Amino acid sequence: MTRAALNIPNALSGLRLAAVPALLYLGYTGRAQAFLFLFCAALATDCVDGFLARKLHMVTSAGARLDSIADFAMYAGLAACAWRLWPELIRREAFFVGVAVVGYVTPVLIGVLRFGRLTSFHTWAAKVSAVLMGAGVLLLVATGAAWPFRLAVPVMIAAGIEEIAITLILRKWRADVPSVKHALRIRRELESDAGTPPGSHGVS
Repeated sequence: MTRAALNIPNALSGLRLAAVPALLYLGYTGRAQAFLFLFCAALATDCVDGFLARKLHMVTSAGARLDSIADFAMYAGLAACAWRLWPELIRREAFFVGVAVVGYVTPVLIGVLRFGRLTSFHTWAAKVSAVLMGAGVLLLVATGAAWPFRLAVPVMIAAGIEEIAITLILRKWRADVPSVKHALRIRRELESDAGTPPGSHGVS
């Protein structure tokens, strides 16, 4: 790993990734409270690593990739353990849980198929979705209140649709693309630099 990749935000993302085996252990041994505590700590690193990267001028492509891998692993760990820890809640919210899983996984799969790696767009919509979904999941399992989680699901779907659109617009993998508007601008700039009339090839 290069020196540029060795920075504080990347260290936080690395800690989040390293927490996943512990989350799996806690989940499969039925330690719900400890699982929630560690999951909240992992979520906290997700909230601050991007902010610190921008604040400290430590934004790197390697960091963006690491952040996306850590996020995917963390949420996969949550999905893997949720049924064992809270089976009644999962059965009760089966429809919304199913929609959330499909809404999260589908853009990831499309991105991997197109670019051969996880996308790292970090869109504005995805950031809002992550906050709402994180709060919704925690409130659901801690208090049984379902409405915050149900509210977060359509926001996640909308963010996923935008991520798919960005994936189809861009010809090459690109980190930190805040919106479809930015993706279109990036494509126009690349076409202009290459001497290709914008839009002449359609979406590839």
